[in-house]
Amino acid sequence: MEQYGDRARLPHKTPFRISPMKLILYSKPGCHLCEGLQEKLQQVQSLEIDLEIRDITTDPAWLQAYEYEIPVLYWVRGGELFLLPRLSPRATVAQVEQLLQKYIAMS
Repeated sequence: MEQYGDRARLPHKTPFRISPMKLILYSKPGCHLCEGLQEKLQQVQSLEIDLEIRDITTDPAWLQAYEYEIPVLYWVRGGELFLLPRLSPRATVAQVEQLLQKYIAMS
């Protein structure tokens, strides 16, 4: 490794660390579809995910917006929210990973 001032130059073959993919899942207690999607997101192995769960029953605006739509999944990128397509409850963990990888590749 070569030193340049106070920064180190890493060999080009060293894998770089990608920051976690920040996701927000709008959910509510007892929602089986929400719990299923949360479990699948937690099983994703190919990506580091920072998952925030927002209980829509704790905020009237969230409840009004998402009461009949949950689970709703957003990707937070550069401070902006991007609504991700609704996944089938039958989607596998691999299909969830493919969807997320697709969005990372597009960015």
